[in-house]
Amino acid sequence: MKLLLLTIASVSISIVIIMSSSSGSSKLNTVPSPDPATIISPPEHRRPADQTFLTFPEWFLVYSPEEFATFTKTTTPDQFPFFGHTRQFWQAYRSVYRIIKDKYAFNTGYHVMIMVIGTSTTVEYVLRSCYENTIGRLSALTSNRFTEEDHYAAKVAREYVDFIKVTPWYEFDFVSALKGVWKSNPASGKNMIRKWERRYILTSEYAIKAAYGWIIRKMTKASYEEPLLVTSVVTNQLPPIDLTKYSQIKIVNQLPDQRVQLLLPRYDAFKDHTLLLARAGVNFSEIAGNTDVIMMTLIVPSTWKESDADKVVFIQPILTNPSHKRVALVVPIKDLSETLRKYSQPDLILEHVYDF
Repeated sequence: MKLLLLTIASVSISIVIIMSSSSGSSKLNTVPSPDPATIISPPEHRRPADQTFLTFPEWFLVYSPEEFATFTKTTTPDQFPFFGHTRQFWQAYRSVYRIIKDKYAFNTGYHVMIMVIGTSTTVEYVLRSCYENTIGRLSALTSNRFTEEDHYAAKVAREYVDFIKVTPWYEFDFVSALKGVWKSNPASGKNMIRKWERRYILTSEYAIKAAYGWIIRKMTKASYEEPLLVTSVVTNQLPPIDLTKYSQIKIVNQLPDQRVQLLLPRYDAFKDHTLLLARAGVNFSEIAGNTDVIMMTLIVPSTWKESDADKVVFIQPILTNPSHKRVALVVPIKDLSETLRKYSQPDLILEHVYDF
């Protein structure tokens, strides 16, 4: 399986390199780069403008395991829509690529990364679906309830999701998860067919991911610097809140025109802190060195409609919860706070703000 993953990833890299060479470097005609002299964030805190869109496929590979973790608390994995999630990954990638392809230079490195994680996830989901819908389903039919191994797998799935919201997936301790399959669950008991079938598949899954993660970790650390865990933002004023209660918000610089450069935590926590500042009446003018637009996603009831259709990048149904859907919106950075305040409603969930 590892050989298959690496082979497909290599093919994907070749495809992306061909795409980048044919795309040229004249994609900046629609959205000009901001004048570096006007950008407050120092160079090490600046990230390419198109990455607010390109980070969605990465985050989908957080949302999908999160759906899986929630789903498998009450339902066996053979009922999970692996193929549907695979389609949603590639459909979303196509949607964001359509938005950026005529506006920005081709971001070869990021597209290569998306192709690698996309193809490896596709292979994983296809294999898991084939297994769960045959052997997994047959073993489930022999059991009148979840086994200890089923509950253990659901617990590990939740721990994994909580982990990857702030840390790359390949840093997760799959070795400990593998050991726990055998140490944390009794080897005998009711529903023995299901118990040992689950032991087999969980052992295989965690072992493969531990080995594959080790390879990716070594390659990543050899090729890339450690990413910054903060995002530089510029606001129109000093936040009118007690910052001693929010240790992750750092004041870097106060400008003569009352604007303030702050450092906010990156990744999942960025959403919470931008929402906090927006509710306090603070507006943004720059995020990670960008002043144009930023993408955000909401989880909303399936009947909900955005009043401004031009903001919508794509819509995805939540496959395990058809009463809700994901809506991706693009908004000007200067309007981000107003938009966040607008959508602060009980039936709407701010899923993420994509901080480049």
